[in-house]
Amino acid sequence: QVQLVESGGGLVQAGGSLRLSCAGSGRTFSNAAVAWFRQAPGKEREFVASIKWSGDYTLYTDSVKGRFTISRDNGKNTVYLQMNSLKAEDTAVYFCAAGFLYGTRRESDFGSWGQGTQVTVSS
Repeated sequence: QVQLVESGGGLVQAGGSLRLSCAGSGRTFSNAAVAWFRQAPGKEREFVASIKWSGDYTLYTDSVKGRFTISRDNGKNTVYLQMNSLKAEDTAVYFCAAGFLYGTRRESDFGSWGQGTQVTVSS
């Protein structure tokens, strides 16, 4: 089992940037694919981005391509989500999740989840 803790959320103006961190514990974290999901008020949770255990393959949802970058440092057991050019519609609770199947966007393929961090973008 992998334990995950997100941090880095906050309030930012439209056009600004934030970097989220997902700190993992457990020996298998460095072998796991890690994804970011988000849930806006009144909406279902949606896939944002994922990264393979090796860090050399990434996947993004269309609405964040060119603005968000996912990366990882396995030496620090941490995955990052750099978010630039933020928009009001990026406002959501952001969750990181870990699993052992890369390339999937399905929540059910990720067995470990963090508690979430709030990102609020003011327009």
